[in-house]
Amino acid sequence: MVNYSHSDDYSKRVPHWLNIANLLTLVRLACVPFAVHAILRQEHGRALAIVLFGGLTDAIDGTLARRFGMATSVGAYLDPITDKIFLSAGYIALATISSVPWWLVIEIFSRDVLILAASGASMLFLRMRHFPPSVWGKASTFLQILCALAVMIGNAAPDSAAPNWAGALIWPVAVLTAFSGIHYLWRGLARNKTLL
Repeated sequence: MVNYSHSDDYSKRVPHWLNIANLLTLVRLACVPFAVHAILRQEHGRALAIVLFGGLTDAIDGTLARRFGMATSVGAYLDPITDKIFLSAGYIALATISSVPWWLVIEIFSRDVLILAASGASMLFLRMRHFPPSVWGKASTFLQILCALAVMIGNAAPDSAAPNWAGALIWPVAVLTAFSGIHYLWRGLARNKTLL
């Protein structure tokens, strides 16, 4: 007869949210300081490798969560927060070595802080709990990621076409970031009016 008591005790000790998908998210979060350190040291090849590895874990954990029923409420919060930390830290590090302009980093952070403040106010005063991302917000994040990757590839391979792409993406990122922030606030105000 097989004794399952040990495995049963183990499953009780391990939190339900601690699955492979969420562990990959935690691995990605742990990569952030190493990526920042490599960027600041201008070890561009290593920085790019770390960021690409982080992107790979993001793709894998999302696939595992969807296809194998590993989605959890903790993961639903942890995954986007980790992505935002990774992206924000990367932009700050790139601005520190003058690879992207500081005004762009300030704009991105200002939009995020404004959205967080508006969401917090809605939760506090209107008891709203659901804030689905807009298509413009997703497009803005995608373009920010694309721009950061182009900058990093350009740093690692300055003779490639990447530096030109990076320069061309700065203003589209700035415009779409501003527009997505305005759209998010406008949508929030429209929803709030229906609740008042």
